[in-house]
Amino acid sequence: MRYITVSIVLLLMLSNCTATHKTVQTMETPPNDTTQDTTPKVTGIGGVFFYAEDPKATKEWYAKNLGIEVNAWGAVFESRDKQNPEEIQSTAWNPFKLGDAYFSPSKKEFMINYRVQHIEALVKNLKANGVTVLDEIATYEYGKFVHIMDAEGTKIELWEPSVDAHKHL
Repeated sequence: MRYITVSIVLLLMLSNCTATHKTVQTMETPPNDTTQDTTPKVTGIGGVFFYAEDPKATKEWYAKNLGIEVNAWGAVFESRDKQNPEEIQSTAWNPFKLGDAYFSPSKKEFMINYRVQHIEALVKNLKANGVTVLDEIATYEYGKFVHIMDAEGTKIELWEPSVDAHKHL
């Protein structure tokens, strides 16, 4: 339960950094909205999480040597949305204890949280493409989450922030 709580706190801090992405081959697009792209897809990186033998020492090393400001939940890197410069967005970074169950069933040493738009349609497309969806979409006041596995067996966390997710940072 502690890991779910830590993850939720981390995800509260998450937002978007612009990223290059590939669209799913059998993309189902919701009705067109002339003000923005409505394609169900990844829009950025919401967080990067990785194993460390000693997460506390790892955070201290990054703070001392690379100047990353860390707290109990890692670090947050802020940026501005290119389409909406007034909107402050962020990407979370956090080491987890080596072997932490939160990455399961993945055997990889990292997990990436991708910020997405239109998560329901994206999950429908992923299922149609044979992608393993590990759980149902969970909804919180700061957004919707679901976990999938990529072709290499890496667990991926997908997050569609709520309209007012920034209020929960």
